[in-house]
Amino acid sequence: MNPMSASRLTHLDQKGQARMVDVSEKPVTARIARAGGFVAMRPETLKLALAGEARKGDVLGTARIAGIMAAKRTHELIPLCHPLALSKVTVDFTPDAARSGIAVEAQVKVEGKTGVEMEALTACSVACLTIYDMLKAVDRGMVITDVRLLEKAGGKSGHFIAGKER
Repeated sequence: MNPMSASRLTHLDQKGQARMVDVSEKPVTARIARAGGFVAMRPETLKLALAGEARKGDVLGTARIAGIMAAKRTHELIPLCHPLALSKVTVDFTPDAARSGIAVEAQVKVEGKTGVEMEALTACSVACLTIYDMLKAVDRGMVITDVRLLEKAGGKSGHFIAGKER
């Protein structure tokens, strides 16, 4: 393995073996991350979800709770993630009739030694999956797309906003 690539990838040691990053010497700072995704569906499925008439119940309410719970358990799902005492998790939905679907955005905050990008991405992903699960009986053709980090702030790597990284 190229030693330069191992030094840039913080989850690899000098031999290229996976390790949990030691954050004990890092300062505690305010950190925030936002992630987004989209669930495309048939127009009639979107109407059903927004009207609260899905057989399984409140689609968006259930997806919101699932996303929040997922953020809190990210360290159990993603190897080498640190368990964090999150101070805030929000999951919001924006219906988009023109694209026939629902935009999902998750935001996570912490005062800590490591960032919350994975927690925001996990919250968004699980919220999208829950929307699919709640509506799959009427539309198995739904597509989950565009799951990505939208913004992160805090820590020494600075402020990142998707599309402005150059």
